[in-house]
Amino acid sequence: MRVRSMMGLAPILLASSVLSGCVTTSSTGDAPLNQGNWPLCSVIGGLAGAGLGAIESSAWAAGGALAGAVVGTLICYAQDGDEDDDGVFDRRDRCLGTPSNTPVHTNGCPIKEYASTPVEVEPVEVADTVRVELDVKFDFNKSDVKAGSQADIKSLADFMKQYPQTTTTVEGHTDAIGSDAYNRGLSERRANAVRDVLVQQHGIDSGRVSSVGYGESQPVADNASESGRAINRRVEAEVEAQP
Repeated sequence: MRVRSMMGLAPILLASSVLSGCVTTSSTGDAPLNQGNWPLCSVIGGLAGAGLGAIESSAWAAGGALAGAVVGTLICYAQDGDEDDDGVFDRRDRCLGTPSNTPVHTNGCPIKEYASTPVEVEPVEVADTVRVELDVKFDFNKSDVKAGSQADIKSLADFMKQYPQTTTTVEGHTDAIGSDAYNRGLSERRANAVRDVLVQQHGIDSGRVSSVGYGESQPVADNASESGRAINRRVEAEVEAQP
């Protein structure tokens, strides 16, 4: 009786061996026979069991087929296949059929990728130079700086303090009344008066401020009218700096 029992188990053991040879280890996750295709495992197991049972006797063929089918199904369910080749075994894969080379979570479902919208930065225009201009007016035949011009001169001084590398030339002018020689001297006195305010009152280094008088040679308005002559009685200065 023991010999028959051992012989009866032979088809089952042989069917298991055949199916085991059709699968790979679960560590690689690429078993061709796995939980997803258990009917194929049952068929292979049944055929293997029937064939091997028939070796024993024709009476064992049917029993071997049944036993092989059962064993084949169980072996398939024991495999950890990776049908979509996403690196997650089918037993834990919640999203089977993921397209190839798709990044997935540990549950096999694709990782959502959010496209970022580039932010357009408008170019900022930077001025090549920063310029401050001064225009101080004078009364007829006078070189005294009027109180109303003090704020403008201070603005020029503040700019020069902000940009210590700057220098300026203060230019004096007159109207056309009087001789050329007198008007040149008057224009120089006017230029020096503004220079003194920059240096003595606002602390600008004297080496950074020069002065010159042009007399009546550079009018900017018509000297035939009083309004034009008032415009020509002036001191101008200009300072440029790299920002």
